[in-house]
Amino acid sequence: MPGITAPSNYSQEPPRHPALLINSKEPFNAEPHRSALISSYVTPVDFFYKRNHGPIPIVDDIDRYSFSIAGLIENPKELYMKDIWKLPKYTVTATLQCAGNRRTAMSKTRKVKGVGWDISAIGNAVWGGAKLADVLELIGIPKSSQITPSGGKHVEFVSIDKCKEENGGPYKASIPMSQATNPEADVLLAYEMNGEPLNRDHGYPLRVIVPGVIGARSVKWLDSINILAEECQGFFMQRDYKMFPPSVNWDNINWSTRKPQMDFPVQSAICSLEDVNVVKPGKVTIKGYAVSGGGRGIERVDVSIDGGKTWVEAFRFQKAGIPYVSDDISSDKWAWVLFEAEADIPESAEIVAKAVDAAANVQPENVEVIWNLRGILNTSWHRVHVRVGHSSL
Repeated sequence: MPGITAPSNYSQEPPRHPALLINSKEPFNAEPHRSALISSYVTPVDFFYKRNHGPIPIVDDIDRYSFSIAGLIENPKELYMKDIWKLPKYTVTATLQCAGNRRTAMSKTRKVKGVGWDISAIGNAVWGGAKLADVLELIGIPKSSQITPSGGKHVEFVSIDKCKEENGGPYKASIPMSQATNPEADVLLAYEMNGEPLNRDHGYPLRVIVPGVIGARSVKWLDSINILAEECQGFFMQRDYKMFPPSVNWDNINWSTRKPQMDFPVQSAICSLEDVNVVKPGKVTIKGYAVSGGGRGIERVDVSIDGGKTWVEAFRFQKAGIPYVSDDISSDKWAWVLFEAEADIPESAEIVAKAVDAAANVQPENVEVIWNLRGILNTSWHRVHVRVGHSSL
């Protein structure tokens, strides 16, 4: 595509913050320390997890950069950044989470394949851009469409990014037409992150943001959009990011029996304590994040200091000091909430957090019951162990 190239090697990677925990260097996959996530409601770009499948694309001429819209439409179109900038700009505060977040804990039960994320393959940002529904209107697809006259039911996003899983082809994913054309779904073609132009790691110059859905569908470095009758047939839709029961292994897996994962389930994690922390006896502040997919708010976060025998309810907030109400018009429906609770820790303890969303979905107690061979969607109760240490005089 004019104006943007996908390098064949890793010699021109962008700079990254030295505090990131690197899970793989080539391609670059890294997450912040968990404590960085609770320092602010909006995650700074430097500390937003980096998830890549190949070398980072390079924009050499923003004025020449364009992407195509083709497929089951009468008039294929090529759009430039100036065309996107002319459309109404929306800002959407949305949490992105890799489907493999907390994979390392799942691997402790039984080994799984994938990048070894701890609990920080997640971040919350203010995304700025044009609504996909407005862009699709430019090519004659009305808002709230289920299907186009030519039979288009899915909208596929193709990246300039080249990855080995696609045999050197581009990364791609799709969402249903009904979601793409629904203005209330807030799907964006985003060119800003936290009020600044996207940086290279996060999709400069243009990326898709699909709120409430696993991060794998928010395609970066947009190259083209295709209107399809069937969902995208790419590797990451058909042979990855699907949820299988614990009985399935690499010998008996049949990818076609499962749908691609879209919404993410209710999730929470404790970020103020490492596992294992040594703390002084007495009051300990327990802080973390909680989030659910599909725009479902967080109704409750429960915290236990005795492994789940007894519980207290944590204080939830998005704006500091202001209690969060999940269905309030001032709440960010696609974003996480931060939580905080105080507890008296008289002796060594297992501290646990679990969240309940607005549909009364609750995190499963144990990772064993949701174990799957790709290690995705580990939403089991999050546990940290603390050891009380008495300082000597």
